[in-house]
Amino acid sequence: MITSLLTVLQNLLAMLPFMSPARAEIVIESFWPMLKGAIYYSIPLAIASFIFGMLIALVVALIRVVPRQALWHKVAYRLARIYVSAIRGTPMLVQLFIIFYGLPSIGVMLDPFPAAVIAFSLNIGAYASETVRASILSIPKGQWEAGATVGLSYLQTFRHVILPQALRVSVPPLSNTFISLVKDTSLASLILVTEMFKQAQIITARNYEFMLVYTEAALIYWVICLALSSAQGRLETHLDRYVAK
Repeated sequence: MITSLLTVLQNLLAMLPFMSPARAEIVIESFWPMLKGAIYYSIPLAIASFIFGMLIALVVALIRVVPRQALWHKVAYRLARIYVSAIRGTPMLVQLFIIFYGLPSIGVMLDPFPAAVIAFSLNIGAYASETVRASILSIPKGQWEAGATVGLSYLQTFRHVILPQALRVSVPPLSNTFISLVKDTSLASLILVTEMFKQAQIITARNYEFMLVYTEAALIYWVICLALSSAQGRLETHLDRYVAK
């Protein structure tokens, strides 16, 4: 039955302009390897990098937002600013190459996937920290004062009053960051991670149908990003109801 469906799909594709039966067959044969590359590498790479990146972002944002009193905090504040400036001031591709190709020169060997996770996490951490910091600072100071008035400590006020509101403010830009990260995982192909775009490169190396296969890869990325955009809209609606309560 699956074979019959594939045959029907191939015939339908062959009816499109500039599409021959041979090229239609290439489209069908290319789909599953690229989809597997997305499922097994691209999406897990994006999710892992985003989670670790958000942990870094939260720590860096808090270091820069909380009033600086102790010496160690002032030192950490300076280091956090240097980190954010360095990451935002250099291309992600350069960061990726330094971690995968540069670290072995000082004896640090990393497999392609962990190297990509580290590079993407550090990049996301720097950019997302600015989003988180701006979201926290956007909450009126009266909210802090209200928390203190009812007897909440600084941390309790942050957790129960400030953080839910800041989360709602930060969801749209952070969601866009994640969607961009899904597309940026294609850079991992340059350090031998066999994600979706790497699979497309492998396929085109055999059949030289660059326009056809790369367009198909672009469409797959597009569909994934459309699904993520839809999930983003639902998450924003859910948070609106939560904050309203």
